[in-house]
Amino acid sequence: MTTKRSLIRRATAVAAAATAALVLAACGGNGDDNGSAHNGHNAASPSSSAPAQQGDHNAADVAFAQGMIPHHRQAVEMAALAATRAESADVKKLAGEIKKAQDPEIETLSGWLTSWGEQIPAEGEGHGGHDMSGVMPGEEMKQLESSSGKAFDTAFLTMMVKHHEGAVAMAKTEQSDGTYQPAKDMAGAIITSQSAEIARMNTLLGKS
Repeated sequence: MTTKRSLIRRATAVAAAATAALVLAACGGNGDDNGSAHNGHNAASPSSSAPAQQGDHNAADVAFAQGMIPHHRQAVEMAALAATRAESADVKKLAGEIKKAQDPEIETLSGWLTSWGEQIPAEGEGHGGHDMSGVMPGEEMKQLESSSGKAFDTAFLTMMVKHHEGAVAMAKTEQSDGTYQPAKDMAGAIITSQSAEIARMNTLLGKS
């Protein structure tokens, strides 16, 4: 009897231990899966961390980021010329504001592309040979670089109005076709700020 009871107790203990091990394994497994969600193991599960890792984005969001980076880079390049070539204090101030606003946006756009596993446009890409709205061809950029004083102010404002109009058009496309909310929010901010700058530049052109 004693032997039979001992066997029963042992069997019960083994079963309990096995159950505990299964529970711990299940808990540990869930933790590992969540931690490796970025590797795609749980792509089909509705994990709250998955959208943050992969980003709820589509091809339009990628196109917006890849197009806006070289677009912004050229605007920053044009704005940098104003520091030594512009005659108007208003033009210099505007150029400084453009550079201050667009440099951080380039970093943000680059960060999105990296997180999506997409390519960041190379430096200089988009300055010629690309069908990009508002981007100045190389010849016009050379003309701007070779001008100074009042001639620079007029050329800068005229070119930047066209450049901004291109950015606004790209941003409107993102708002209508994109799905990544931060990108759509940036597009909205670009539309608002650059539309205001277009009006401001047109006023300055009227004074010149």
